[in-house]
Amino acid sequence: MAGQKPDTFSFPDPKTIDPKKRRVQRALEMIPGTLTWSTLLGMLAFSFFAPLWMAMFIIVFDIYWIYRAIYVSFFSTVAHIQVNEGKRINWWERAQNTAHPDLYVAELAERIRHLYESLYEMPLFRIKERGIIRKEIRRTQKILRETKKLLPLQGEIMDWREVIHVVLLPTAGEPVEVIEPAIESLVAANFPKEQMIVLLATEEREDPETRIPKVEALQAKFGDKFRDFLVTTHIVADGEMKCKASNAGFAARELVKYLDERGIDYKRVIFSNFDCDSVVHPEYFAALTYEYVIDPKRLQRAYQPLPMYHNNIWDTNAFVRLIVTGSSFWHLYQSTRHEMVTFSSHSEPFDTLVKVGFWPVNMISEDSIIYWKCLSYFHGDYRVQPVHLPISLDAVLAETYWKTIKNQYKQKRRWAYGIENFPVTMRAIWPDKLIQLRTKLRISFEMVEGHYSWATTSFILTFLGWLPLILGGAAFRESVIAHNLPFVTRTLMTMGMAGLLVSIPLSLMSLPPRPKRYHWSRYFLMFFQWILLPLVAFLSAIPAIDSQTRLLIKKYFGEFWVTEKVRRK
Repeated sequence: MAGQKPDTFSFPDPKTIDPKKRRVQRALEMIPGTLTWSTLLGMLAFSFFAPLWMAMFIIVFDIYWIYRAIYVSFFSTVAHIQVNEGKRINWWERAQNTAHPDLYVAELAERIRHLYESLYEMPLFRIKERGIIRKEIRRTQKILRETKKLLPLQGEIMDWREVIHVVLLPTAGEPVEVIEPAIESLVAANFPKEQMIVLLATEEREDPETRIPKVEALQAKFGDKFRDFLVTTHIVADGEMKCKASNAGFAARELVKYLDERGIDYKRVIFSNFDCDSVVHPEYFAALTYEYVIDPKRLQRAYQPLPMYHNNIWDTNAFVRLIVTGSSFWHLYQSTRHEMVTFSSHSEPFDTLVKVGFWPVNMISEDSIIYWKCLSYFHGDYRVQPVHLPISLDAVLAETYWKTIKNQYKQKRRWAYGIENFPVTMRAIWPDKLIQLRTKLRISFEMVEGHYSWATTSFILTFLGWLPLILGGAAFRESVIAHNLPFVTRTLMTMGMAGLLVSIPLSLMSLPPRPKRYHWSRYFLMFFQWILLPLVAFLSAIPAIDSQTRLLIKKYFGEFWVTEKVRRK
């Protein structure tokens, strides 16, 4: 039996023409930009009129920034360890054994017993081999504990053999050589291909002379590798933006017809909304299946692999590498938080997508808005389940160095334009009496604070330590705090840079294998590029200010800017 059709759920329209709703929308749109510009201009004003208070604020802010840097670095390291551990787990084995967890418990216990026997029989001087066995014992013991938790849930565990994965790959001009590695990674996945469907979502506005041969080439190479290889061609309708969300929504509605014709229950379908350059880890779909089938609240979950921009990281320039490495670290950190939000390539139950009416077709940031829409549908009882496996994406790369920089700016600005989610999310959750007040307050604070910090922190760290000395007047410059402010600020910033002691080794350890076309000395470039970090951090704030200002003055984006994909051969 096919899944449930959409119910009466409605989500606020960001382009509403209702006068009252429009006033609320505009007031909320102005909050982020107003806060940011008030801070940037207030820095100048307070440094002139109240330099003593500004000096005290600088010291407090620097201490807070050090705490935050250490906190994020610590949990990024924790997540990095979790990803490495996730790579070592046989998720395919675990997924298959969800059908009979009691038998798997007995098998794991026996496996641990054999490992201990091997350890006891091994000579003491074989330290390395003994260490490997001890790690395997700890890993197996952890899996055993997690499997025992499934025993009371045996009646609620879904049969993994009934799960169907649909992988959406939207394309709006990307060449075959960009899309092929993504589909090849699906072929290489450690999961039955008869339970996987590829959904290639093309755009009618792409030149048919490139679109049609691309589709034919991909169908010829991969058409018989999966349960099915579907292709849709989206035509932008009235009221829709030229954006990824409208293309994804069109493809998903075509999938509804496909599933209904075959009587496939939407609850059995996991829909992965990927970028067309997404190269998944071979165990991802097995791990995703495992997480989905064991969770009784599976329909109230999204599933997020960890984005790593490794497809071409050796090819792009140092500025871009630092930016995407910072993004990867941020997502590692976010994966340790209960409040994680979907980003880029992720997966959701198709039944839930149908119930919420898919993505808004007049917004840019489709990856995060679907999370907020689902959270609103479930009255706050919805969260992201991280899957601690990497998914590799393209870093920005263009034909020339400066075009690469320009395109990176546009991509960051598009990411920062995710602040457009704030007004509609506030309009959705605050009238909902079923959402707890503390949840509403937390969501409101985190949405604003994240984008506000993005836009202001680097300016505060770069300029605020000096503005009171420059603008505060002679009386302030003769004070004790004025004489000590540069020393205190410099010392605190030096302490804060200790986070690099974590970031640099993690970034080097996370690199994919070096392409043979590059000499081993390129590793030195990967190390010394970190001297650019202060400049990159400062420049990264500008796209956030740009996006917030656009909302503030009603200069909205009219369409989704597609990052140019170039592969260096």
